[in-house]
Amino acid sequence: MDKMGIRLIFAARYLVLLWAVLAMASGAAMSAGPVETSVFAVQGVEVDVTDTDATTAKNKALIAAQMKAFNVLAERLGNASLVENVAKFDEKRVLPFLKSLSIEEESISPGRYKGKLTVRFLPEKIRSLYRGFGLEVAGAQGPAFLVLAIWKENGTQTLWRDNPWRQAWIDLRAEQSLIPIIVPLGDLEDSGGISVTDVLSEDAIKIEKIRRRYDVAAVLVAFAEPAEDGGVHATMSGKSPLGKLIFDKVYTAESGILQDSTALAAKRFHDVMLEKFKSGASKSKADQLAIKTKDENAKRKSVSVSVPFAGPSQWNGLRSRLLSTPGILGLDVATLAGDGAVVSLFFSGSLEEVEASLQASGLRLSRVDGALVVEQF
Repeated sequence: MDKMGIRLIFAARYLVLLWAVLAMASGAAMSAGPVETSVFAVQGVEVDVTDTDATTAKNKALIAAQMKAFNVLAERLGNASLVENVAKFDEKRVLPFLKSLSIEEESISPGRYKGKLTVRFLPEKIRSLYRGFGLEVAGAQGPAFLVLAIWKENGTQTLWRDNPWRQAWIDLRAEQSLIPIIVPLGDLEDSGGISVTDVLSEDAIKIEKIRRRYDVAAVLVAFAEPAEDGGVHATMSGKSPLGKLIFDKVYTAESGILQDSTALAAKRFHDVMLEKFKSGASKSKADQLAIKTKDENAKRKSVSVSVPFAGPSQWNGLRSRLLSTPGILGLDVATLAGDGAVVSLFFSGSLEEVEASLQASGLRLSRVDGALVVEQF
């Protein structure tokens, strides 16, 4: 067996072991984590593989997910010629481009593995590959937006309950676009933190809290309500890093189906954001934002911290509280088990300032046997 084949088997076995540990925290399905916005990541890669046993099926599923994501990325960033060329790559040629994989949800049964994965690729290697086919990939990504989608119908305004307007933004799947669009999870942390009344009254503190939770450049509020003939009247107005955004129009899909019309409106909103980003003036603003972000990243510090918890629900709450604490810039999970995690905590300022901020957020930073530990008190 050649070296690449050995690497392929080793990578698959390592990921199976790692994901077995991750699955302990939530059983059949993992809780949602921070939203991936890199253009070189592909979320929601679905695989369904059957084989003689579950382990073999999972091994094959990991490879299948990577191959599928590799082609999806080419479709998203490239052209027909690129898609045709990379479709000829086998697993040995694709493996060197892989950065990491993580699980969104999974189901394991005898002889079958079914899951949804996020696959991340190495940016410079992908750029180099595409360049060889005459295609340049944009070096800068625009600012990420969080969209709060409010649906108005029969005198009621809905923010968190299922509705066609919120679903349209979810189905847009623009998290890894040049202008990333993120739809909040709508979990207890979200619904308990901000209500439709808070949004309508423009509660700055609560809007800032949810912005920090998802680590985006801006929060946009988009309204929609049913119109005649299966159409939808959609509006949005506000300032953003791309400039002022104003929408007020009725969108009607050719099918005359309401869900298709909401999808059309959400796509048009996003298309206009992309157009603004690609235009000279907005690109300049985005470049300035990128420079600012780069400077901030250069100043940020990190420390390894243990976070004990009783279960997935408490872990989600602790993670959200950490991310919304002033001075905390982000966190990366190094290891995750059923009763705790070890994370790299990114912060600005001094560790003493972070400790004070955590204290104000109801969290205690202490040192136990030489290791830093964050606990709720």
